[in-house]
Amino acid sequence: MIKEKMQQAINEQIQAEMFSANLYLAMSGYCMSKGLKGFANWLRIQYQEETMHALKLLDYLLERGGQLEIKEIEAPPQEFGKPVEVFEKILAHENHVTSLINKLYDVAVEEKDVAAQIFLQWFVTEQVEEEASVSEVLEQLRMIGDQNSELFYLDKELATRVFQPPTANQ
Repeated sequence: MIKEKMQQAINEQIQAEMFSANLYLAMSGYCMSKGLKGFANWLRIQYQEETMHALKLLDYLLERGGQLEIKEIEAPPQEFGKPVEVFEKILAHENHVTSLINKLYDVAVEEKDVAAQIFLQWFVTEQVEEEASVSEVLEQLRMIGDQNSELFYLDKELATRVFQPPTANQ
């Protein structure tokens, strides 16, 4: 049986993951409205990943006998600026999510919940990958600057990204 403090922390993280999903969906729609279908695709994949993260946490909570508490999700903004500004906001958000995952892990340590610590390792690793992926696109956008032809090339490249759910042992 999961302890109350751990249960509460996981429920809060589910809420954070769903906010992230909604944020990326809003950003995807924004990029689509600007004619950047590749950026929109990349962000839609992020939406799918964040939703999957929330579901992974939800399933774990229920497997441990916890009580799910669906919390209200704040609406994300609707305007995001130029593509470089979009990815600066994404990186800042992923840094924030990393801090939330670290705090969640800290709760697992405080509660001496070894099972939760092992489970949360996946999220710690995932955040390293998320930040690296966003940083790579952001650096490319910074190199591109105001060169629209290069922006459209990157947009075409980002359109090739596909959602890959984790395998059973991930």
